[in-house]
Amino acid sequence: MSTVKDWVRTRFAMISAILVLLYLFVPVAYTFVFSFNDYRKSNIVWNSAAGPTLKHWKDPCGAPGVCDALLTSIQIGAIATVVATVLGTMLAFALVRHRFRGRATSNVLIFIPMATPEIVLGASLLTIFVQGFSRFGLRLGFWTIVIAHIMFCISFVVVTVKARLQSLDPRLEEAGQDLYAGPGGTFWRVTFPLVLPGIVGAAMLAFSLSFDDFIITNFVSGDETTFPKFVYVSYLRGIPAQANVIGFSMFVIAVALVVAGQTIGNARRK
Repeated sequence: MSTVKDWVRTRFAMISAILVLLYLFVPVAYTFVFSFNDYRKSNIVWNSAAGPTLKHWKDPCGAPGVCDALLTSIQIGAIATVVATVLGTMLAFALVRHRFRGRATSNVLIFIPMATPEIVLGASLLTIFVQGFSRFGLRLGFWTIVIAHIMFCISFVVVTVKARLQSLDPRLEEAGQDLYAGPGGTFWRVTFPLVLPGIVGAAMLAFSLSFDDFIITNFVSGDETTFPKFVYVSYLRGIPAQANVIGFSMFVIAVALVVAGQTIGNARRK
C-alpha cells in the first residue's frame, strides 16, 4: 500500500498535468472526430451505421455560408489586430517609458475592458452605435464589429507589450547610446528587436480574441455573420461538419504558429 502511495506522491504533478490536458482537449477531440461524421440532419449524434467519411474535409465550404462567415472573421480579425497592436504598443511605451499626469489612472483604465463582463460591454456598445454613431450614417455591421474588437483588444495588447518592456535590461539601450547611436537608432536597432517577440505575441492574442468573440459581436453585428455567429445559429439546426473541419484546422494552425515561434526563439537564444 505504501508503495502505491509513494508512486502517486512522486508523480502527482505529472498525473495532474495529464488530467488537466485531457480535460482541455476533450472538446478539441470531439471537434476533430465529428468532422468525419457522415450525418444527415444533425451533426450532434454520431452516425454509427454509415461510419466515418472524408467528404467534409474534401469540401470544407460545402455548408452554405460557412466560408463567407470564415472570410468575414479573418478580415475583421486582421484589421482589428493591426490597429489594436499599433495603438496598444504605442500606449504601452508611453506608460512604461514616460512620466505624465494621469499615468496611474491610465494604468487602471486599461484593465476596465478586460474586467467588464462581455455581455455588459456588448450592450453598452450597441447603445453607443445605435444612439450615437447612427447620426453619422454608421449602421450595425462589418465596421461596428471592427470598432468593438479594436476596443477590447487594445487592453490585451497593452498588458502584453508592457510586460515585455518592463522585463528589458535598460543597460542594453545605454550601451547602444554609448556606441554613438541616436534615439532613433537605439530604438530600431536595440529596443524594437527586443520588444518584437512581445508585440508578435500580443498580435496573435488580439487576433485570437477577435476571431473567437461571439457575445460582443452578436450585439453589434447587425446582419453581418462571423464564424462564431454562424456556428451559434447553425446549432439550432445542427452544426455542419464543415464547421468542425474549419474549427479544428484553425486550432492546428494556432498550435503550429506557437510551436514555430518557440522553436525560432530557442534557436535565436542558442
